Amino acid sequence: MNMEQRVSLITLGVEDMERSAAFYEAMGWTRVESQDGVIAFDLIGQTLGLYPRSSLEEELGLEPGALKGRAATSLGYNVRDKSQVASTLSQVEQAGGTVLKPAQDVFWGGHHGYFADPDGHIWEVAFNPFSPLRADGAFRWNGYS
Repeated sequence: MNMEQRVSLITLGVEDMERSAAFYEAMGWTRVESQDGVIAFDLIGQTLGLYPRSSLEEELGLEPGALKGRAATSLGYNVRDKSQVASTLSQVEQAGGTVLKPAQDVFWGGHHGYFADPDGHIWEVAFNPFSPLRADGAFRWNGYS
């Protein structure tokens, strides 16, 4: 990863989207516009995304219930162009990580892949053509931020 890449999205796989959203709203966090199926909160240049746990399992190619009983979290960062997803995953393998999902197009129009670090922490690398990174490398949801 180069210095421009940074954690831009923390995704929490949750059982009840509205219950979890109500919790973060009660903590004083503000929802921002996001894509269908995700509830997002602005973290001053980064984003917390709530995503159904079952959808995270499906997206990772895991059996239903595989993440039950443990935290379902993925850390993510966005890259500036589609080709950087595959090159980052190649770098991950060379560094001793494991590619969980190779670079591929996503139904919402982006391109992404997943990897696990040597301790099993899950990361997503994504290119989102609808939310280009700011000049300083920070993530923007749908151009906001």
